[in-house]
Amino acid sequence: MSNMSTRFLCAALVAIAAFAAPAHAQRESLAERVARLEQQQGGGQGSVELVNQINALQSQMQQLQGQNEELKHQLEQLKQQVRDQAIDADSRLSKLEGKPAGSGSGTVAPGTTANTNVAPPDVQLGGGATTASNNNTAPPPAAQQAPSAPSVNPADEKAAYDQAFAALKDGRYAESAKMFQGFLAQYPNGDLAPNAYYWLGESYYVTQNYPISLDAFNKLLAQYPNSQKASAALLKVGYCQYELKQWDQAETTLNQVVAKYPGTQEANLAQGRLRALKMERR
Repeated sequence: MSNMSTRFLCAALVAIAAFAAPAHAQRESLAERVARLEQQQGGGQGSVELVNQINALQSQMQQLQGQNEELKHQLEQLKQQVRDQAIDADSRLSKLEGKPAGSGSGTVAPGTTANTNVAPPDVQLGGGATTASNNNTAPPPAAQQAPSAPSVNPADEKAAYDQAFAALKDGRYAESAKMFQGFLAQYPNGDLAPNAYYWLGESYYVTQNYPISLDAFNKLLAQYPNSQKASAALLKVGYCQYELKQWDQAETTLNQVVAKYPGTQEANLAQGRLRALKMERR
């Protein structure tokens, strides 16, 4: 009996130990789970704070980008104002220069009055038959010369020029360039041809088409070296060479402006660009 009771007792203890072990393991696993949940909860709060910080930084970046775009827009507006002011200043000069041209066109108009002056002798010729017959032989040559003179209508020439210049002032540079090209093709020897070449070059210069602009200014200087636009055209040649990084040519041209037109606004601008050129070449 004692041996049996002892065996039974041992078996019971083994069973109790076997039952108690899983329970202890379950208690440990629950504690570990709670710890992990607490860690995950704390990590979640950190993640939320990190997300909030990222959102705040993104918002600040968007604000800075907006400010940057606004500054770019303001800079473009300032550039446009400078261009418009330059064109306006040149347009005022062209108006002053246009007075002689207008008088030149007026000299053509008096040509028509000269033709009308041919008519009054016919009226006076009515007083004498012989003089009338003699002068009647003279007017035909005048009448024959008349058709060649009206081949270029000064009013049409001025209207075409004004239309192209208006496009330039409105900022329609490509359209203005086409108009000035058409003007020069139609009136290559007109009184306003030098100005047309200048504004053609200006329309390309404003749009940064420096090689084409340079060609237009060079044509002006080659065909009309004594034009009132010659000094400004020579300056713009130097400007184009500067923009094309043709440093030696630009320096030579700008020094020519200073030497050839001392004391003028073009000479002052050339000196300023020469100073900038020295900075660039460093």
